[in-house]
Amino acid sequence: MQSENRFFDDLAKMVNGIAGTVAGAGREAESAMRDRAKEWVGRMDFVSREEFEAVKQMAATARAEAEALKARLDKLEGAAKPAAAAPKAAAAKPTAKPAAKPAAKAAARKPKA
Repeated sequence: MQSENRFFDDLAKMVNGIAGTVAGAGREAESAMRDRAKEWVGRMDFVSREEFEAVKQMAATARAEAEALKARLDKLEGAAKPAAAAPKAAAAKPTAKPAAKPAAKAAARKPKA
């Protein structure tokens, strides 16, 4: 048996309306807080995830290029060292100095008057 009581029907409609209004107000408050947080983060000079990932990728690429260039430079320097070592080895050999004449040494020691 079902009763037709308008009071309960109206009460149920009012509660449903209030629930909808509260849910809408909650969504509105969440949206406002999110906007405020974005403004605050924007003033703090934080970067977005997309910008961070782009810069991270650029840094990784630059690091890889630097390592490749370093390896290439090491290879070129390694090839240049044996060629440069030959003239230095020849220059490093001691050469025999001619013996100084004893008379020249004596003259150098003699004080001039």
